[in-house]
Amino acid sequence: MIAMKTETLPKGIKLLPLPAFTDNYIWCFYNQTHCVVVDPGDASVVENFCQSNQLTLAAILITHHHADHTGGLPSLTKKYQGVDVYGPQNPAIRLITQHLSENDTIHISDLDLTFDITELPGHTLDHIAYIGHGGVLCGDTLFSAGCGRLFEGSPQQMLASLTKLSELPESTQVWCTHEYTLANLEFAKAVEPNNHELQSYTHWAKQMRQQNTPTLPSDIKTQKAINPFMRADQPMVKQSAERFAERQLVNELEVFAAVRRWKDSF
Repeated sequence: MIAMKTETLPKGIKLLPLPAFTDNYIWCFYNQTHCVVVDPGDASVVENFCQSNQLTLAAILITHHHADHTGGLPSLTKKYQGVDVYGPQNPAIRLITQHLSENDTIHISDLDLTFDITELPGHTLDHIAYIGHGGVLCGDTLFSAGCGRLFEGSPQQMLASLTKLSELPESTQVWCTHEYTLANLEFAKAVEPNNHELQSYTHWAKQMRQQNTPTLPSDIKTQKAINPFMRADQPMVKQSAERFAERQLVNELEVFAAVRRWKDSF
């Protein structure tokens, strides 16, 4: 797989989404000697990459507690003893060495990477994101053309979290952790069948997947144009949500909540 070209990364640093399980990506920042991985649910994927490229694991970034994002921690922290593990304020993730909160900043000296932390409750209550180098490591909060299920948080929390992300510069790369794009696009087209940008993006995404190429990263500008969960203020999204809910929806939160319930049963 070809590493992403990301001009805002420090010189000599590359970024690669390592496939794991059926549809996860473990984002990996690396240079000639070290790497940093994000949400390593499968330790073997990381260990094989490090061994093949003769790399030392410098740090692990965790966005939330779900097992497909944290399952590799026991093996990786045993193999790479002393590795820094960054993550949310959740004591249940026992191997985190530095717990992070809103407005914290971390710096990983081996790769000269710096990230600002923002809290994104909704998918889970502990969910955080790492913002830096022209992108956002947003875990399961924002997907291409979709968002995470509300396993713990409320529609109000998730809408607020997505609004936070929508306020990032439109060029911000969306480094999310699942290849859900095609399924999300089918739902998005049901919500906005006349969205021409959505139709064009769907054509492109299908070509990418036919070539077994990731549809990620996306960017905030694209998501604001095609993602129904970031478009609850749009008349067509509201009309479609009202048809699903079979009642009038009076504000953006009600529209968002209806669209999320619709997607859950789509």
